[in-house]
Amino acid sequence: MTTAFNLSGRVCSSRDIRHLVESVDTPYTLLYLKPDIEWIHFGMERMEQIMRDTHAVMAYSDRFHKVMAADTSYSVNQAPVIDYQSGALRDDFDFGAVVMVRTDALKTAVQSMNEDYMYAGWYDLRLRLSERGELVHINEFLYYEVEKDTRTSGEKLFDYVDPRNRAVQIEMEQCVTAYLKRIGGYLYPKFKNVDIHEGEFEYEASVIIPCKNRVRTIGDAIHSALSQRVKAPYKYNVIVVDDNSTDGTVEVIRRLQEENRQNRVACPDMPELIYIAQDTTWHAIGGNWNAAFHHCKCGRFAIQLDSDDMYYDETTVQQFIEAFHAQNCAMVVGTYQLTDFNGNPLPPGVIDHKEWTEDNGRNNALRINGLGAPRAFWTPLLREMNFPTTKYGEDYAVGLRVCREYRIGRIYNVLYNCRRWDDNSDANCDVEAMNRNNLYKDRIRTWELQARIAMNATAQ
Repeated sequence: MTTAFNLSGRVCSSRDIRHLVESVDTPYTLLYLKPDIEWIHFGMERMEQIMRDTHAVMAYSDRFHKVMAADTSYSVNQAPVIDYQSGALRDDFDFGAVVMVRTDALKTAVQSMNEDYMYAGWYDLRLRLSERGELVHINEFLYYEVEKDTRTSGEKLFDYVDPRNRAVQIEMEQCVTAYLKRIGGYLYPKFKNVDIHEGEFEYEASVIIPCKNRVRTIGDAIHSALSQRVKAPYKYNVIVVDDNSTDGTVEVIRRLQEENRQNRVACPDMPELIYIAQDTTWHAIGGNWNAAFHHCKCGRFAIQLDSDDMYYDETTVQQFIEAFHAQNCAMVVGTYQLTDFNGNPLPPGVIDHKEWTEDNGRNNALRINGLGAPRAFWTPLLREMNFPTTKYGEDYAVGLRVCREYRIGRIYNVLYNCRRWDDNSDANCDVEAMNRNNLYKDRIRTWELQARIAMNATAQ
């Protein structure tokens, strides 16, 4: 009833896939995406039963991870996966180690594969399968998978922007672009113009620092923001929004604010440090951003600085302001480097997101899991859109919404030190947290994709 093939990972060629399926004559086909799995009793039969009952084009399931130790012993951990949805466009979407495909749908999809990809064969195939029916997540543990990648979530986070994977990324972008064109979600490089001089602002820019319980790092971030050397006649300030910290962060902010007041008596041109204390209702990072850019003293441009990071040098604010004026855009994304807590560079080093192009960046943005950092926004538009009140993915949601209609500018100089340390929110997430985060970003992409398809349909 079922034929099995080994695809040896998500990166494989179109030619390999065509060759594998040529002789299949069973109703269902198993595709092993990773080696070394062990079915639980009747696990394969259960997957086949679900395929018959739902008439899905593909099914995948939760599994157990076997983590091997040096002495050949192992531990077993639950490793659930998440539901597939139309916005699940990441090329690294985790289906687990094995999927079952309805053979007639598989052959139809393969026949439609009109590009010869070296790396994106599996990605192309599963996108085409999703156009032909449902990809069903069986939320039952049906097999054991040997987990060989034991890095933490924080260590895996930047794999997709590693310069060594550039050739792979180019093909993945070509693949998702073709998919978006087929389903009506592709956006041509036509943008609404913005008048960045619109409105009256006391300050040209504000550095926004949202924080909660960052006593070890908030002082470094504030000093970094206040030390920006603005050579042109650009007046800026620093807005720190604290979300009910309990670890001494507030005391650090208040002390630095008082020092700032005293220093500004002697030097009035010094940027002002503004402190916003949130009430005890739910805010998260998105809500803290909303409080900052709706503040009456927020500048024309709102520039990001996370509370545990630092600017690369004293020209970051200046470069952002100049980029807005030169590129006449609604948002600007810079370049950062990964460092340890003390500022020493970490691999893969500089993260420049050069996959972003003006012609296709906003389409490829639906495939990748982030748009880069640091980010800066034209405040009048932010005040119309607002950030979602969440603590994860809020910046990605706004970036997708902006680029649906407006140009995003880029700076490829390093502007930012992204410090990796034990208290990073994504340093070592467990599988439940990773799934929750990925499910939410897929939902953001789903909403955005629906909006783009509807916008294109209206324009026709």
